Amino acid sequence: MRITDEVAEAIAEGRPVVALESTIISHGLPQPRNLQVAVELEETVREAGAVPATIAVLDGVPRIGLDKEGLERIATEPGLRKLGFRDLAPAAALRLSGATTVSGTSFLAARAGIRVFATGGLGGVHRDWTTVQDESADLDTLSRTRITVVCAGVKSILDVPATLQRLETRQVTVVGYQTEEFPGFYLHTSGEPVDWRIETPADAAGIMRAQDALGGPETALIVANPVPVADQLDPALHDRVLAEALAAADAQGVTGQAITPFLLEYLVNGTGGASLEANLAAVRGNAGLAGRIAAAFSREG
Repeated sequence: MRITDEVAEAIAEGRPVVALESTIISHGLPQPRNLQVAVELEETVREAGAVPATIAVLDGVPRIGLDKEGLERIATEPGLRKLGFRDLAPAAALRLSGATTVSGTSFLAARAGIRVFATGGLGGVHRDWTTVQDESADLDTLSRTRITVVCAGVKSILDVPATLQRLETRQVTVVGYQTEEFPGFYLHTSGEPVDWRIETPADAAGIMRAQDALGGPETALIVANPVPVADQLDPALHDRVLAEALAAADAQGVTGQAITPFLLEYLVNGTGGASLEANLAAVRGNAGLAGRIAAAFSREG
């Protein structure tokens, strides 16, 4: 791995660092807005008192923190792969470049000594799992990686109740930040309850310390931070367009890895871009909260 001097110094000195994934830059947003958002998210982390570390793989080398040139490559280079944990070794061996997903980012961040990671929404159990058994690798990685992930729940195109059940089975702790309901990614709530509620970044930092003190499996902590009601996608519009998207995917035979980008693109187009704005509002909020949690964890250390 190659770690930037700024990030390496912060880790060595015990100062707060927040990992950021790169797939939202390469695959989640149109150009040139994707680069603008990448810079904005790093600044949001800084304003919260932490050092940002955007993670990607460039020419086969995992990069923990990107300079201006690196961010520009992730934002503009054509043909970048999406790299989960399983893809990191092939990318390294073949000296390829790619943007890291939640599973890839979580693994690399933890290996570098970074404890807090901000993203938009997690992957999870797909609808019709009993037929296709399609489940994101995010869940498996989080079940064996000691990292705190601040997110707005899981993508609403997924089977949210089944995903929460799977996280429980894999012993991944889920807490709601100032909420007793699991967020719905584009929506303030999915309607599903969470077992634990916290009120402050210090609460999250305390749980992280308790994880370390107790020992046991190296599982993650998920801090579910809902998008503000004022910034959420209109729930009725969300439900209508998502139903249309699912029907279109079924009619066109879209399955496997193609289903998620198909549904998300359908939602962006079907909502006139409103789903994208809700996604960005969630990511901004998560980056800020992650910075505050990292700062609280650093102070307690």
